[in-house]
Amino acid sequence: MRIAVFVLSVLVTSSSWSQTAPPRLTLDWEAMAKRIVQQLAFEPGETFLAVAHPGTFDELIPHLRYEVMKAGAVDLGVIDVLGSPVPFHWSESVLLEGGRRARVELKAMLLSVDGSIMLPGANPGQPAYAAIQDLLREGKGRTVHFHWLDNNSAFPLPGQPLPPRHEIESVYQRALLETDYRALGERQRVLERAMRAGEVQVTTPAGTDLRFRIGSRVVNFQDGDASRARADKGVVLIDREIELPAGAIRVAPLEETVQGTIVFPPSQWSGRPVLGLKLGIVDGKVTSIEAEEGKEWAEREIDGAGEAGRSFRELALGLNPLLAVPDERPWIPYYGYGAGVVRLSLGDNSELGGKVTGGYVRWNFFTDATVIVNGDTWVENGKLKPKEN
Repeated sequence: MRIAVFVLSVLVTSSSWSQTAPPRLTLDWEAMAKRIVQQLAFEPGETFLAVAHPGTFDELIPHLRYEVMKAGAVDLGVIDVLGSPVPFHWSESVLLEGGRRARVELKAMLLSVDGSIMLPGANPGQPAYAAIQDLLREGKGRTVHFHWLDNNSAFPLPGQPLPPRHEIESVYQRALLETDYRALGERQRVLERAMRAGEVQVTTPAGTDLRFRIGSRVVNFQDGDASRARADKGVVLIDREIELPAGAIRVAPLEETVQGTIVFPPSQWSGRPVLGLKLGIVDGKVTSIEAEEGKEWAEREIDGAGEAGRSFRELALGLNPLLAVPDERPWIPYYGYGAGVVRLSLGDNSELGGKVTGGYVRWNFFTDATVIVNGDTWVENGKLKPKEN
């Protein structure tokens, strides 16, 4: 039996749900379920819960539940979030209040959940997963993020269209099933040790030149390990939120060490195009804004976000070769987790153990960056160097 709960983010939901569904790849649901449960590494008697959007990836759910039972864990079933979009005449205040009350009750109800999964269509703005996050922050449980909703995890490059959905899902399925998780984790930890030993420099042909140190800051390894043993070693929230497919290493540098310039490809700020944007960074803060066109839109977004808008957030570096940007018809798979993709974010870095709060987060992707760590080149012009570190 499924339990329906309210959605807090319904008013900003994409209209794509009301359109004709695009062609779908016939996914290997059984193989994916086996891999997900394998990564959760259940201990006998642990409990499992799925958080799902009705009608989305329904084919995966029975296989997941069966694999959980095979692993000796206890299947608690599925909580459905409220489907979206909702009728236009529904009251926002009713939905928000309903979601607030549900979150409180759900936190108490889900206290005994050891492992969970956020399936496509569910998100942290909905009370079911928000309640799980409340528990994760208290060091209780672990969860897998498995959110292949339409193209929301895939990003286009300027002047390039995204591939059709079935091609995106084919790439994701292969990465989920064929990634060498042990090798990925080992490479990430070698990178962490190198970063702790010295300075990190990121440059691009357009003029980005950013330097920083991470000191003793928490480094988050998205290596696909969703076991209880790994989660219990976690320090920050995202150490208990494991992305599948896997691939990136994430860290909030010491704010006062972040110095230099970020030059952006064509991008949108405040919903408007901005060309040739250049941000000067001193001690982790944006101190200058220049642009060839649309400077006012970048200023509006940055200033409107307050202190967080003028703060450097994190470095994320993708290391998974199965999620690399394709040479032909290029696009950025799965949040930039592919080998050689660099994410230089602005905003709130508190979930990473940083000092910046405020809620605003902006991801900025670079596919042609060079990354030098303690004098050693890890990425050159967007390509992860094949090396034994």
